[in-house]
Amino acid sequence: MLSRRWPLLLLLMGTAASADQALPPVTLYSPPVCLACIDYAEHLRTNGFTVTVKTNEDMAAVKRRLKVPKHLQAEPSATVGRYFVEGHVPAEDIKELLREKRTARGLAVPGLPLGAPGREFSSPTCDTACTMLDGDTGQGRVRRELYDTLLVKPDGDTSIWARH
Repeated sequence: MLSRRWPLLLLLMGTAASADQALPPVTLYSPPVCLACIDYAEHLRTNGFTVTVKTNEDMAAVKRRLKVPKHLQAEPSATVGRYFVEGHVPAEDIKELLREKRTARGLAVPGLPLGAPGREFSSPTCDTACTMLDGDTGQGRVRRELYDTLLVKPDGDTSIWARH
């Protein structure tokens, strides 16, 4: 009985593996010592992306090179396929953009909304969107803000891609 099902099992396993392999790699640009950026990279990895993190002192130069509009800038910045990803954009939003292959520059979550991937936990004493470390004296609590993921069109205009 098992011998009959074995080819089907292999086919299903191969299909699941190839779905993740089909995702293009992510290059994530982060300022030095950005713990929320590290957590965000882990969120992407958990959702099937291969992520390379590059720390960069001059994030303004990265954003200029990627042509991220000033009013949408956040941390971190990333590239995936032909798109930029600005801020803590959920992996599912990125996957949807890759599936739909829209004509766009990329996706952005402006600012640093609490509850976005990599921003689930925040210390009230950290003004730079730090994620609390174990043993930190701050009170760890899950807080959530509503936020939008924006699609950045070729001309720089935006539309709401997803609401969270």
